[in-house]
Amino acid sequence: QVQLVESGGGLVQPGGSLRLSCVASGRTHRDDGMGWFRQAPGKEREFVAAIRWSGAGTWYGDAVNGRFVISRDSAKNTVFLQMDSLKHEDTAVYYCGLRQGRAISAILRDPSQYSVWGQGTQVTVSS
Repeated sequence: QVQLVESGGGLVQPGGSLRLSCVASGRTHRDDGMGWFRQAPGKEREFVAAIRWSGAGTWYGDAVNGRFVISRDSAKNTVFLQMDSLKHEDTAVYYCGLRQGRAISAILRDPSQYSVWGQGTQVTVSS
């Protein structure tokens, strides 16, 4: 059974940057997908970004496109989310998830398609 552990959250001022990490322990496959989602109080879980373990393909939510970058280090079984130009509205708990199996855009944007989740890491953007 794969387990995911996120880290890197914290408090940052508007315009600042943070880098989140998600380490996967256990067996993953190159065709699996890894996604970042976020959830603010009282809101549904929102798609942020996704990538295939093979590195062939990245996808972003409209709210973060151009500001966030997802990447992975397959040797370390780690996925990263570099977040720049942070805004107040980026404040949320960020979760990484593992999609086992077919990983295409429509599937990766749907949180119900993920079988494993991390515990989440809080990101707060405030002056």
